[in-house]
Amino acid sequence: MTNNEKIPINRSLIVGDTSEVYHHRTLNILRNEGLNPFVTYEIESTSEGIVCGINQIVELLENVLPEADREVWALQEGNEVAKDEVVLRIRSRFANFGLYETSMLGTLTSCSSWATAAHECVVAASGIPVVSFASRSVHPSVAGQVDYSAYIGGCSAVSSIIGGKLTNTTPSGTMSHSLVLIMGETVRAALAFDRHMEKNVPRVVLIDTFKDEVEEAIQVGKALNESLRGIRIETPLERGGITPSLVEEISLKLKGENIDRAEIYVSGDLSPDDIKKYVDEESPVSGFGIDNYIARGSKINFRADIKQIDGNDIARRGRKPGINVSSRLNRIF
Repeated sequence: MTNNEKIPINRSLIVGDTSEVYHHRTLNILRNEGLNPFVTYEIESTSEGIVCGINQIVELLENVLPEADREVWALQEGNEVAKDEVVLRIRSRFANFGLYETSMLGTLTSCSSWATAAHECVVAASGIPVVSFASRSVHPSVAGQVDYSAYIGGCSAVSSIIGGKLTNTTPSGTMSHSLVLIMGETVRAALAFDRHMEKNVPRVVLIDTFKDEVEEAIQVGKALNESLRGIRIETPLERGGITPSLVEEISLKLKGENIDRAEIYVSGDLSPDDIKKYVDEESPVSGFGIDNYIARGSKINFRADIKQIDGNDIARRGRKPGINVSSRLNRIF
């Protein structure tokens, strides 16, 4: 999955506040020595996964590299990447971009880790939609980035407002435990939700706050009748958590009450292995909401090296000198 939406560049990145101090020192020394060679610079993945963050880096480079002195190749956002594969190649004067290594590696590592974790959940779900709830598990300064990355990784929707803006999608969400607790009763909260929410908002009701999940599901189904789209379950671990057998029981008993249109959504701290259990047992789940697993990310790292200086192949000890041939790189500019 790819997305061409441009993510605004923070001024602190442009001026180098997010760069490690030794990059500033390097440029200062080279400037005083009168050195600014034309270099070929490559970023490679050290493990397989889903590459994400390419669009943000291209946007940065488009802003900082002079048009007369730049060549950039890159994989597409959302491409699967192999171990040791080049994901980005830059040819330009070193001073034009050398300050941004920290930011480029950080962007790729963070976004690709989130995208790869999301992809693992999507693969495990075998076609059942996965929604990213990961914004609740990260610092708010990167809430949009984690949702964007999860979307690139294959999630069908995201939960944060800023994530919706970055992905050009409608944020997905049901109702909160806070609403139910304050209203004092699940059915009352569901009816209020139905009264006050816009008609295009799906009526999916949280049914694990006060009573037994089966009991609340039936009560909500009878109260909302035809307007009910579905129910969401997030039974806490203190109560045994959510299980495929619980979902099966709720589904059967809803059908026994002729409430057979209600879809069942499962959310919480689920991993791909947890998701696969529902799939393997053919549990009647219509969607998964995943938070912590995506937010924690999946291990994928990147390394950056100068491969040529003024046309001459070079490499640090232990690395291969010269560019790595890759037919998958696309010329950006």
